[in-house]
Amino acid sequence: MATRTQVYLTEEQRSRLDERARREGVPMAKLIREAVDAFLDGDDDLDATFGSARGIGSTVPSRDEWANRRA
Repeated sequence: MATRTQVYLTEEQRSRLDERARREGVPMAKLIREAVDAFLDGDDDLDATFGSARGIGSTVPSRDEWANRRA
């Protein structure tokens, strides 16, 4: 079951959504639902990868090194 939600889009957003919906032959609402799902699914990316690159800290330059490179 779906609930109706009002969303304000810019003219450009609306135009791009209309064009994509026409091109894919699907309702604009379907594209918006898919975009919301993709956004919400990506919300856990940091938690899923946190700690998975052990030792990466030794490959990242220190703050002083960054400052020296910019000078």
